[in-house]
Amino acid sequence: MNNDTVGRTPRRWLEPSTALNRFKPPPGIAGGLVATENRRARYGFRIGGIGLLIDQNTTSEVLERWVVYPLPNVPPWFPGLINLRGNLAPVFDMKQFLQLEEGSREKRWLLVLDQDEGAVGLFIDGLPRPAITRQTLSRLPPLAAALRPHIAGGYVQDEHVWLEFDHRSFFRTLGGQVAEMP
Repeated sequence: MNNDTVGRTPRRWLEPSTALNRFKPPPGIAGGLVATENRRARYGFRIGGIGLLIDQNTTSEVLERWVVYPLPNVPPWFPGLINLRGNLAPVFDMKQFLQLEEGSREKRWLLVLDQDEGAVGLFIDGLPRPAITRQTLSRLPPLAAALRPHIAGGYVQDEHVWLEFDHRSFFRTLGGQVAEMP
């Protein structure tokens, strides 16, 4: 027995949840990580000359190889469906829908936003890239009428514009147009 414990009652161990709730990190450290700007990295993708941001709470993945199963009697901007781990996901060609010029000959990728029955695929020019969203645009650039209601704001980074894109409302609207087809 050690002299430090003579005459004292031994300490009891705290319950794990109690012990964890008592931890107070030093200033500037949150959850064990150094707090930088209280922001997670943002990623954006390009379609033609338009830069669109992926919502921070959206699951996304990029596919290099895919098979699109075409559907009859649909517009050309709706090439069809993909089988994504047993779920059918619609695929849209926004460049064709928005009537954007082909421009870049960079490899096109298939970006899938969301998952399960909410998943939607769209062709993008190049891979998504990090976007810094510190410098807010005072006015949005001219946008296609079909895209405008789905853009909440914009940012500029090194002469590139990144737009806050509500993909869920955009693709819900497009899905409604496909459903109304004769």
